[in-house]
Amino acid sequence: MRDDELMMSEQNLTVRGVSDTARWVAYFRALESKRPDALFRDPFAERLAGEHGIQLANTLVDGNKHEWAWVARTFLFDQFLVRAIQEGADLVVNLAAGLDARPYRMNLPATLQWVEVDLPDIIAYKEEILANEQPRCRLERVALDLSGIAARQEFFADLDARATKVVIASEGLLIYFSTEEVAALARDLAARRHFENWIIDLASPGQLKLMQRTTGKQLSEAGAGFKFGPPEGAKFFTPHGWEPVDVQGLLKTAAQHKRAPAELLSLLPEPKGNPGNYPWTGVCMLKRR
Repeated sequence: MRDDELMMSEQNLTVRGVSDTARWVAYFRALESKRPDALFRDPFAERLAGEHGIQLANTLVDGNKHEWAWVARTFLFDQFLVRAIQEGADLVVNLAAGLDARPYRMNLPATLQWVEVDLPDIIAYKEEILANEQPRCRLERVALDLSGIAARQEFFADLDARATKVVIASEGLLIYFSTEEVAALARDLAARRHFENWIIDLASPGQLKLMQRTTGKQLSEAGAGFKFGPPEGAKFFTPHGWEPVDVQGLLKTAAQHKRAPAELLSLLPEPKGNPGNYPWTGVCMLKRR
């Protein structure tokens, strides 16, 4: 390989920002989908990951080490979304949707409204890859920077007027926000009368520190570091308008479905209450108070 080709290869394998983590996760969804006992099947994941996503996972240090966690997170979000829809949700709002393909791969009512929100470059890339595919529900994509408070408040108000029972999903989003930013977003969502449930993923302070030393270090260098891991756990959201009604740990879920690495099984059972410095990540269903 020539020196200029080597340099280009190394540059391509740099984590350039949050959009690259979306490709990374899509690759793990593709791997899970190929298993005979797959917890979900995403026939679009490999295309969405692209060559860059595959290279990131297979070349970076620890690139494939936490596949089990991404799989467990996807599975739990699927389960919580199915529950909310079965209980009457008529609008799903996916904040920071990334390269998620649930509107195409899940068994959904044709009348269900589904709105994906993300940055313009992610939206454009996704629409290009899935241009010839047909979603199973009424899908809309919106390019919006969620850090813009006035714009998101106006957007949430518009969504609130379009449905009677809204479920919010924010997979892989909150960890990039500061504590104050998460609290403000929680209040903005809780202010909407028809926003009934919010599905989030959450890390303990101990897990946050571990992530900041590994993948988070690369993302920090790209201007997208990990920030949010509240010591109160899911109870953090209570004073901001949301009550946790179901909290599921990723490691416990992965172990139940034979996806957890053997070396991590000693961490089970997970601690009750707030995990603190214990390295915990999970998915939580919140209900508006």
